[in-house]
Amino acid sequence: MKLISYTHDGHSGVGVMVDDVGFASLSNHAPELPTTLRAILEMGEEGLDRAKKAVDGKGADHALGDVTLDPVIPEPPAIWCVGLNYASHREETGRAPTDQPTMFMRIPASQVGHDQAMIRPNASPQLDYEGELAVIIGRGGRHISQDAALSHVAGYSCYNDGSVRDWQRHTSQFSPGKNFYRTGGFGPWLVTADEVPDPQNLSLVTRVSGEELQRTNTELMLFRIPKLIEYLSTMYPLNPGDVISTGTPAGVGAKRDPQRWLVDGDIVEVEIEKVGTLRNPVVDES
Repeated sequence: MKLISYTHDGHSGVGVMVDDVGFASLSNHAPELPTTLRAILEMGEEGLDRAKKAVDGKGADHALGDVTLDPVIPEPPAIWCVGLNYASHREETGRAPTDQPTMFMRIPASQVGHDQAMIRPNASPQLDYEGELAVIIGRGGRHISQDAALSHVAGYSCYNDGSVRDWQRHTSQFSPGKNFYRTGGFGPWLVTADEVPDPQNLSLVTRVSGEELQRTNTELMLFRIPKLIEYLSTMYPLNPGDVISTGTPAGVGAKRDPQRWLVDGDIVEVEIEKVGTLRNPVVDES
């Protein structure tokens, strides 16, 4: 099942995709369910089961083009991002190996949904792309073992961890360059975990205006999804709706010769096998 978060006529809603262009609105078919995907996940397996049953056999109420797609989880409890999680990217940056994951956080205001514009800020011309697999937590918990970790995953999505590189390098902390307003793409939908039986064997490709600039397979992650869930849940109780963006491979614009910064008019696509394709145009800040 593929679920979207959207806004239509000023109202937020959750939809279940009927095909790749149309969806059934849960507000039409299950008005008793919450109107946010995060709240549905907080209901546990019951929430997803009721959503699936509500639209079973139903046709599309809307086309994707009729609504504004929001980030898959518009207001996540936490957005964790993993840095340097592919050897190819660590090597192109010249960073030394680490014994534990490199983690930083994004804020919700830094995200946009599928087909929504990423904003290149006036403060810097160095907006870069990073195609990544996003993991969305469905069942929370503390001290989750690696063996049990995937049972806590609601599903997967595509993420573009858009980065303002000069601001990222202001200090040893990444966060300033990772949190500019509307620089990170998240979508187009959540694909439930049952449709992605092995998240560590998915091809990932990033294209900018049709040019392929990144390609990898998620089997090459240095710290795999179960390890990331174990690590984070050791710190605090994970919550339904938490997002973990699992890192990007080599090929980022900052490390190309010549460097390839995103500019007004570019279209960035992050395509992940069995998950989908996230697409975002780039516009200059007005």
